[in-house]
Amino acid sequence: MRETNHPLTSGSEAVLARLETYYDAAPRFSATTEEHGPLTLFVRTGQGWHYYGRPTLGGPGVFTAEDVQRVRARQRELGAPESFEWVHETSPALRAAVEAAGLEVHEHPLLVLDLDAPTTADPSATDPTTADSTVAAADDPEVRTVAPGDPLLPSAVMLPHLAFAEAGTGIGTAGPEQLAEAVQGPESEAAVARMAERITAGRTVLAATVGADGAATASGCHQPVGEVSEIVAVATLPALRRQGLARRVTAHLVEHARTTGVRTVFLSASDADVARIYESVGFRRIATALIAEPPAAG
Repeated sequence: MRETNHPLTSGSEAVLARLETYYDAAPRFSATTEEHGPLTLFVRTGQGWHYYGRPTLGGPGVFTAEDVQRVRARQRELGAPESFEWVHETSPALRAAVEAAGLEVHEHPLLVLDLDAPTTADPSATDPTTADSTVAAADDPEVRTVAPGDPLLPSAVMLPHLAFAEAGTGIGTAGPEQLAEAVQGPESEAAVARMAERITAGRTVLAATVGADGAATASGCHQPVGEVSEIVAVATLPALRRQGLARRVTAHLVEHARTTGVRTVFLSASDADVARIYESVGFRRIATALIAEPPAAG
């Protein structure tokens, strides 16, 4: 599938330029950088997730398979995933280079919301064309920003692990019981500590809807750098999908960003169905985010 021929306006080009600055700045709070020709490799410091290679900010925009292979070799030395992330419309020549180097490219709609513009949709409304809502809940669940000492923090942190293990937008099997087990699992303590540290440092804002048992039913984050912030890891507990929970979390994150000085919010949706959820709360598709990694074995 190739949907990367997305027309740009002059306004879109200005927004993409702001996003490129963000993409370069955000990882530097917890990573060092290595320059490999026209590519920058972000190398994590400490624990947490690994980063990726991407086009060097302000670089020439010309790439070869050999450039990509050099970064891959370095990633193998570091024990990091051989992955690259970039925006097609900003660096259109990179796709051919990564494919020539043997990597597989995945496309994701890139959407933005201008917080200086008037709100274009009611974030609590239900829209039958979206994948995360069918019938509005009788009582809207509580949604709140999660602080480091909040009892909601462990379930809000571990929920996306279950959600992303059951990809898609259909109702799944993992529910409150599985989430409670994940909170007690071996990965929970370190993951919760990392999130608490990021929240305290102001690098991440975490929000979640709250179930009857006091645990998260959906969660998500925004990660501000100056006046730009990326919404990431919005997820609903699979057994509770199609109740508008992801929309409520997203709307809460957007409002938090708006009231704390962010002017541009953006995100990468996993696919077109998920993109429609965000479009229903005012986001617009601006480009295509690409992720390259080795093909799956088998």
